[in-house]
Amino acid sequence: WDNADFSRGVGTTFYQEFSTLNTAKPLFVRDVEAKIRRYLRSSYSAAWTLKITWEKAPAYSARTDTQRTITYQAILTTDGFRSYVLMLYQEGGMRWDYTRLAATNVLIGYT
Repeated sequence: WDNADFSRGVGTTFYQEFSTLNTAKPLFVRDVEAKIRRYLRSSYSAAWTLKITWEKAPAYSARTDTQRTITYQAILTTDGFRSYVLMLYQEGGMRWDYTRLAATNVLIGYT
């Protein structure tokens, strides 16, 4: 999911699970459904959604730079038949100095 380094006590990771099969859907889940409908132009009703947030995450290796942090999320959702992942990044995109990372083949998103 990432190449963040929390070993210096900077940043945190947390998650929130939404099981919405046969229950009222919180605003967050309704927003996820709306994004999927808009971007994919298909009907979608989430049965389960997981939101993972990396907040103020410094890049690996944090011993060289804990000032350039980033907040981003991965949202996994399924209706039981189809599954989707939304990758959301803070305004301004990736703030890590990629020239200082151990790996040189850096991507935002997934392949």
